[in-house]
Amino acid sequence: MARSMTGFARRETRGDFGVLVWEVRSVNHRYLDMSLRLPEELRGLEGECRERVAAEVKRGKLDGQLRFEPASRETVLHVDETRARAVGQAAMKVAGFLGTHAPVSPLDVLRWPGVVEEPALDVAAVGAAALKLLKETLADHAAARGREGERTAAVLRDRAERIGAIVGSLRGKQAAMLDQLREKLRTRVEELKVQLDPQRLEQELVILAQRLDVAEELDRLGSHLKEFDNTLKGSEAVGRRLDFLMQEFNREANTLGSKSQDAAITQQVVDLKVLIEQMREQVQNLE
Repeated sequence: MARSMTGFARRETRGDFGVLVWEVRSVNHRYLDMSLRLPEELRGLEGECRERVAAEVKRGKLDGQLRFEPASRETVLHVDETRARAVGQAAMKVAGFLGTHAPVSPLDVLRWPGVVEEPALDVAAVGAAALKLLKETLADHAAARGREGERTAAVLRDRAERIGAIVGSLRGKQAAMLDQLREKLRTRVEELKVQLDPQRLEQELVILAQRLDVAEELDRLGSHLKEFDNTLKGSEAVGRRLDFLMQEFNREANTLGSKSQDAAITQQVVDLKVLIEQMREQVQNLE
């Protein structure tokens, strides 16, 4: 399946615990490069979050952020009176050591860790909700990448059809290429005003024709086009395989260019190279 490496998704959920928001965005990258940011309360989920992302995304630079806004706490504060007394007495004792008589501030006592008791966060419930939300966000992200990938695949298929048309045209010109080559040789011999054995001329022509024969390159291009189409129809990530095929396309086009002896054919080879380069650029966007 053709899926782009570029995508964005955002999901939000609310519950008794508060509000959770996942944002996932990705861009092109040669491999999977993942960066996740989680709030301190849910840091323990990072390992499982990474596993879930890796199961869905094969390539790309992905940034994911989870934001957590806890529900508003009760307005009534629960004070640990035993700890508050201990803190106050300790403060007075230290003041005696130092010879100061400044009164102990109640606010300073309340700020001491553990004096004010806050309801414990149900980390398990929040974590379960965060993982469920991540699954939904990744599904949206995959859908967005799939839509972009299909648009890219449509462009690639159009370019592939045009390459196929050029290959077909070059196949039809192979016989004419030999005739043109024979005529050029004869014209050159006449210009030089030398006597040449017709049989020897044909032998030289055959040798030159073999050297300039492009049937093998055209066959390989046709094979690459079939493999290209099959790859796009597959269910797995296609980017790396298509990138390899683009290298093979380019290799055959270069060989065709080196063998070309006709201006019109050379122009078609140039057009072929342009199409291949356009496809290569688009393939870089696919997972």
